[in-house]
Amino acid sequence: MTENSLPELPPGAFAKQDAGDDLAFYAPPRLVTHIDDGAVAALTASYRDMIPDGARVLDLMSSWVSHLPPDRAYAEVVGHGMNADELAANSRLDRWFVQNLNRDTVLPLEDGTFDAALCCVGAQYLQQPVAVFAEVRRVLKADAPFVVSFSNRCFPTKAVAIWRSLDTAGHAALVRLYLERAGFAEVLVDVLANGRAGDPLVAVIGRA
Repeated sequence: MTENSLPELPPGAFAKQDAGDDLAFYAPPRLVTHIDDGAVAALTASYRDMIPDGARVLDLMSSWVSHLPPDRAYAEVVGHGMNADELAANSRLDRWFVQNLNRDTVLPLEDGTFDAALCCVGAQYLQQPVAVFAEVRRVLKADAPFVVSFSNRCFPTKAVAIWRSLDTAGHAALVRLYLERAGFAEVLVDVLANGRAGDPLVAVIGRA
């Protein structure tokens, strides 16, 4: 599978080793964190800096935790994910929905309604990333940040081929390409944890 908006990538860039149904793969709830405590703390601190009190937040590809600062109050946090049990267990979500973005990239959300969007350790699984990111940009307010964070962990059979072939710097460049091709401006890369004492964590941030 390829995405037409990324013709410079090789054929099969978005193929997966496991081409089976994604919803079936994610059906068993996994109530674990996919980054270590140090990386979680770094991500939470970054969210605290970028997302103000009272914001409306979209947590894309969420799970049972969102890593948002516990001392911050938001107007609404809307979660998207692949497992209803995980999303129901996430106390930070005011509402949520399950959707396979590899089959349906259109978000059931109104234009320009969110002050920030997050995607933590999920970009590696998207087979139509530019289409999904363009939808995120559609639902964000002007100049709102979209924070795409990732580490060096993944479910390898579900990660796309191009992701599996790259190192951390390559992942950052790839996510930057996704954001730029989706129309985000002021895209920057922020190394939140260098990986010397635990999991590495990188955030690539685009402004709508």
